Amino acid sequence: MPSLTVVRLLTLVVCLPFLGAAARADTCDDLARQIAGAIGGKVGKRAGPSIDIRLAGPIKFDVTCRAEPIVQATSAEPAPSATFFRDLSVASEILIGESASAVEPIIANAYRTSLSERRKSFIQQNGWSASCYTDPGSSTMRTLCSVGRIPPG
Repeated sequence: MPSLTVVRLLTLVVCLPFLGAAARADTCDDLARQIAGAIGGKVGKRAGPSIDIRLAGPIKFDVTCRAEPIVQATSAEPAPSATFFRDLSVASEILIGESASAVEPIIANAYRTSLSERRKSFIQQNGWSASCYTDPGSSTMRTLCSVGRIPPG
């Protein structure tokens, strides 16, 4: 019969992956709450690693936590409003630590590049990235932009 120490050690080894996932979930929940509060939204449903942030109007946000968290905004407007870029920049400041005033023109540039080149635009900065995808023909999602840290490695 195994000793009590061995049983405890085996229990810890089995539970350790779940503790890491729970800690990541708590961190993601905290990020979603901070972002929602900063942009005037409310935390919505969680689906796997993603948490919706509800806002009034045509803009939708979510925070996805995997290796590094990502904040994503979508807009059904023909052209995203100034609020779209401002709110995504504010959310990005919380997520990556760069000032919203530094992030906003980079997101806007990624959006313009996506429109002009008709493809996803991806801009890397000092350990983080911004990307935008546009689909002017869609009636539900015309713009999708995201910001997040680049995973190490």
